Amino acid sequence: MKPPTMARGAVPPPSPRPQRPASADLAATLVDLVRSHALTTTNDLCDATGMGRTVVAQRISQLVRTGLLAHRGKGRSTGGRAPRELRFRHEAGTVLGVEVGVTSLAVALTDLSGEPLQIDERPWRSTNGPDATFDELERMIDQILAAMPDRAPLVGIGVGLPCPVEFSSGRPVSPPILSGWDNYPVRERLTARFNVSVWVDNEVNAMALGELRTGLAQGRDDFIYVKVGTGIGAGLVSAGRLHRGAQGCAGDIAHLCIDPHSTRTCRCGKVGCLQSYASGMALAREAAALAESGESPELARRAAEGRQLTAADISEAAAAGDTAGIELLASAGHHLGHALASLVNVFNPSLIVIGGGVSLAGDLLLPSLRKVVYERSLPLATRDLAVVISAHADRAGMVGAALTAVDGLLSADHLETWSHLLEPQVEDA
Repeated sequence: MKPPTMARGAVPPPSPRPQRPASADLAATLVDLVRSHALTTTNDLCDATGMGRTVVAQRISQLVRTGLLAHRGKGRSTGGRAPRELRFRHEAGTVLGVEVGVTSLAVALTDLSGEPLQIDERPWRSTNGPDATFDELERMIDQILAAMPDRAPLVGIGVGLPCPVEFSSGRPVSPPILSGWDNYPVRERLTARFNVSVWVDNEVNAMALGELRTGLAQGRDDFIYVKVGTGIGAGLVSAGRLHRGAQGCAGDIAHLCIDPHSTRTCRCGKVGCLQSYASGMALAREAAALAESGESPELARRAAEGRQLTAADISEAAAAGDTAGIELLASAGHHLGHALASLVNVFNPSLIVIGGGVSLAGDLLLPSLRKVVYERSLPLATRDLAVVISAHADRAGMVGAALTAVDGLLSADHLETWSHLLEPQVEDA
């Protein structure tokens, strides 16, 4: 029989996903409830899942045998026999969190809670190209693994890249800053080299996840993480989950048009982009102009010493009372505020966390940013809104990349493909 012809413009139905056993879904749910929601007894887990005690107990026993869960003693009795409590064994495996910046590389070996066990960071120009960058990263990873020969088994790698990433394929797509990176097979390269599963995301999404799990956004269901470094980007968390969008590029605010009549050309080829006004790259360009003209005596002094001026120089100059530096940071905050006010009105977060190198300007950047956000956003949207500087911006990307891998590993699609590699522990007392 000839298949029916689709109408022009019709969307084809999605390909059917391979069926996985219902037991995999239950196992992943139980691990998540113990790991993230602090439900520790069989009765709690039965109530949360709506499943019978026998089925839940069987799956718990299997997860204890594989080493992902462990008994940790007796809970409080409510009249009968005291229940045995469970815990997630964060020490059962290790993952690598890799943060690729435009001007730096960072790698963290963490446990399954994202707690760093070993860290290596170094300056690096990712404009050197993807092959050279991953050659360097592989050397860093080899050194970290060699430094901890008795660690738990390596079970996954998470990578954050400073460009748009198609999350489903793990490949960068048309990076405006990184020539030669388009469609580079990051996942395939690291999987072949280290023989573990690899997840790749935009670095700001990784930072948002790190902030959600270990930073100021813990307990916040709806928040925005904004990275202001060499470039600019945002990670969106909605209902407690990272929102990547259909292709994985949600939150790419760098190219929001701040001024359609601008003559400033962005690296993407368009004019008036936020990145050309408030990024570290834009601020460095403005700082060089202020130093050359003599409008900023402090920046001129630094430039005369042969230094290539950065956003950090602007922050230090402003902190020392340099008027031009103060005005430059206030202007960057003003432009960021306009972009974020639009996000606040559309997304209605309860928290905005500012991270990245430019965030080190702290109180020199925030006043003008907050002023515009509160003036330009709806009163209801800002009634309980907090705008803060990240408390651990230097580690959010590494930790978030590691947790991206952990979330993938503990999903129903992957849980049973690797958990047999773990060694169960003797029951806790």
